[in-house]
Amino acid sequence: MTNRSPAVLITGAATGIGAACATAFARAGWRVGVCTLPDTRAEADAVVAACQAIGQDALVVEVDVTDDASCRAAAAAFENHMGQLDGLVNCAGTTRFIPHGDLEALPSSEFGRTNNVNVLGTFQMIRACRAGLERSGRGAIVNYSSIAGISGVGSSVAYAASKGAVSTLTISMARALAPHIRVNAIAPGYVAGGLPSRVLETEALAAVEAKYLETQPLKRLLTPVEVAELTIFLIAGPPGITGEIIRMDNGLHLNG
Repeated sequence: MTNRSPAVLITGAATGIGAACATAFARAGWRVGVCTLPDTRAEADAVVAACQAIGQDALVVEVDVTDDASCRAAAAAFENHMGQLDGLVNCAGTTRFIPHGDLEALPSSEFGRTNNVNVLGTFQMIRACRAGLERSGRGAIVNYSSIAGISGVGSSVAYAASKGAVSTLTISMARALAPHIRVNAIAPGYVAGGLPSRVLETEALAAVEAKYLETQPLKRLLTPVEVAELTIFLIAGPPGITGEIIRMDNGLHLNG
C-alpha cells in the first residue's frame, strides 16, 4: 500500500447513484475511475470533470461488465493509471418494468439480459479486481442489491431474482475473499434519480414515486447522494464489517 490517496473503481458511474458515488468519493479524498459504456461516454466525461474540479484524479474507464475480457482490461487499466486499487463499487445495473403476474411478458432473453448485467457483471468485476484489491491491503467492495431482492417486489421478477442473487453473491464473496478483501452490499428501496428515472416515461415515473411516498413509513424518497454516503462508509469505514446486506428503504420493509 502506498501513501497516495486511495483509488476506487465504480461501475455504472456515468449517471444516477454511480455518478453520485464518484463525486462523493472525490470529495472524500479518493481518486476515481468512472466506468461507462460508450453510449454514456459524454455523461461519464462530465462526472470525471466534476471530480477533477474537486481536486482529485479521475478518469473514464469504458467497460462492458457482461464481457470478462473487458472487465479484466478495465481493472488493469485503472490500476496501471492510479498505481493501486483500493475499492470497487458495483453499481452497473439494468431493468425493465414488467408486471410480476404477467409471466408471458417476461421472455427468457430478458431474464438472461438482466441476470448477465446485474449478477454476472458483478461477479466478473470482482474477479477482475481481486488481485489489485488484495495488493491494496485495505481492499473493499460494495455491491448494489435491492429491497426487491429481499422482498420479491420491484420492476420485474427478473430484476428481483437478480438482486436476490447479488445478495447471495455478496455473502459468498465475503467468505471467499477474506481476510484480504471486505465485501458488503446495499439494498436500496426506490431512489429518486436512480434507474427507474431512466427507463420510465414521466407519467409512469410520477405514479411510482407517489406510490412509494404513500407506502413507505418515512414519507420521503431516497436520493443518490444518500446511497453514496453509505457506500463510502462501507468502503472506507470500520474494518470489521463484511458479508452484510444493508437495507436502505425509508422503512418499506417494515410493511411486511
